[in-house]
Amino acid sequence: MNINKKNPLTSLPLFSSLMDRYLILELIVPLLFGMGLFTSLGLSIGIVFELVRKMTESGLPPSVAFQILMLKMPEFIVLAFPMSMLLATLMAYSRLSSDSELIALRSIGISIYRLIIPALILSIFITGLTFFFNNFIAPMANYQAAVTLEKALSRERPDFKENNIIYPEYKRVERPDGSRETVLNRLFYAEEFDGRNMIGLTILDRSQENVNQILTAKTASWNIVDNVWDFFHGTIYIIDTDGSYRNIVRFEHQQLAIPRAPLDLAQRGRSHSEMNIVQAQEYLQILRLSGDEQRIRKLKVRIQEKISLPFVCIVFGIIGSVIGLQPTHTNRATSFGICVVLIFGYYLFSFFSSSLGIWGILSPFMAAWLPNFFGLVSGTYLLVKSAR
Repeated sequence: MNINKKNPLTSLPLFSSLMDRYLILELIVPLLFGMGLFTSLGLSIGIVFELVRKMTESGLPPSVAFQILMLKMPEFIVLAFPMSMLLATLMAYSRLSSDSELIALRSIGISIYRLIIPALILSIFITGLTFFFNNFIAPMANYQAAVTLEKALSRERPDFKENNIIYPEYKRVERPDGSRETVLNRLFYAEEFDGRNMIGLTILDRSQENVNQILTAKTASWNIVDNVWDFFHGTIYIIDTDGSYRNIVRFEHQQLAIPRAPLDLAQRGRSHSEMNIVQAQEYLQILRLSGDEQRIRKLKVRIQEKISLPFVCIVFGIIGSVIGLQPTHTNRATSFGICVVLIFGYYLFSFFSSSLGIWGILSPFMAAWLPNFFGLVSGTYLLVKSAR
């Protein structure tokens, strides 16, 4: 190997060693190859077929389809980063091993731990890049892609939930025996939200002691000046604790001091893939007010996954390096096959772990990070075993 050849990394102090620069260059070529390969595969499977179907069945213009394809690309680039890191380390170290270059390096006293440092440094850099794309570029691009598609199909995408807005509100009460428990305080239901007004409302109000109220109204809107809800053309049924009617009040206009959370809940129309971490945290605060535990758990898992996903690059970097360093003659086709099997197994494990988190069996943190911890422990074990 000619490690004295001039290269662009020479000026970087981090790679002052000729060996480090040589290994980094060996990793970059398959990394770029993997980025192109996995991004293309992801786009073909995940979006191209769907766009072709919409072009033929719904008349989506090709120019708009191409624009949507470009906007969806960051989402698949995010997924391609870890896969490419695995492929790059597998191919690079396998090539060095098959050409006996690793034997030469180890014969002069270079340890296995030292050999994988360039791959580890590169994987940390790719992790930062993945986080940037995953948190800042992909959510914004996904949202623009969804809006562009809806406009092209003449279906203006609303920024709010249109039908069946349900908002339960809970409170903590103290029982005579001193114990505390959570009970329903108020239940807000609207048949429809048109962007300004709630339509067809029914509200069960249990916020007052010994009195329950049922309010029905044709429409309601949020009063920004007074921070209350304005209800129009409705009826209030006041019910005693024994279930009998106490009073019935009909009104044309009635103001009630109910939280605006139902409005916030209805206006939030983005999916988790269209929100960055800050936006997802804000939405989580709104969901917490609703008391919908399943949706809260799901969003918590998705937030943790946004953080944990980039670190797969480090895990794959270590695993790929260790497997590539094995003294076996592995060609590129075999490396690619091993890469596919590892990726499939890892993402299957991630899907299973994520489901356990949504079902409440695992905590959101553990559901998102368990595959990373498992991969890191496995990679470290293989590394220590190889070094002996």
